[in-house]
Amino acid sequence: MLNNIQLIKLPVIEDYRGNLAFLQNDVLPFELKRVYYLFDVPSNAFRGGHSHIDQQSIIIALSGSFEVVLDDGFERKTFFLNKPNLGLLVPTGIWRELQNFSSGAVCLVVASDVFAEEDYIRDYDAFLATKK
Repeated sequence: MLNNIQLIKLPVIEDYRGNLAFLQNDVLPFELKRVYYLFDVPSNAFRGGHSHIDQQSIIIALSGSFEVVLDDGFERKTFFLNKPNLGLLVPTGIWRELQNFSSGAVCLVVASDVFAEEDYIRDYDAFLATKK
């Protein structure tokens, strides 16, 4: 299942005054329903620690860098994100943890649905039980 994880190159308009990247529904693999971002995360902290039942997401390092550890219940893979024009597509049913945030890192998440607590699996053992 981790073989289905992909980095998505976001459209960029290059200009000598600075580059512009954009997201809109016709360049995403799902309809955008929610956007949120993480900032001022201490370097020794981690975020995530959950899986989604239905929601998909794209994780982007807008500024700085961090690692995303993805787990399908059978194997784990770490992705280092540090480019604002690359998004990590995380499909449903994948456990995710974000760690090793650099100073000033900003993590943008584009989600396929609005927040719904019932879509989250926050206990790792319960997540593993869904994989049997």
